[in-house]
Amino acid sequence: MVGSLWQDNGLVFPTTTGTAMSGTNLPGRYFRSLPKRVELPAVRLHDLRHTCATILLMVVKHPKYVQELLGHRNISIALDTCSHVIEGMDGVLRDAIDESF
Repeated sequence: MVGSLWQDNGLVFPTTTGTAMSGTNLPGRYFRSLPKRVELPAVRLHDLRHTCATILLMVVKHPKYVQELLGHRNISIALDTCSHVIEGMDGVLRDAIDESF
């Protein structure tokens, strides 16, 4: 390790000395090299963002919460981008309409 240079800041992706990574280092250097080292296919950091939003929508978190978490300007972006992959979403909508009558 780096001994006395280490700063424990409780970060998930610290530099080798424990400080915060720059915005270009995480997606550029670290994140692209990690899948290769563990023999996994390449994944973009942005793909993980979509995965997180989709999972939250699947477990019925309110779409407004997902919108704010992702920093989207309006709720339609979160819904249009992520909800189309949720299996059975059309059935849920149909059932909700049926129940309302």
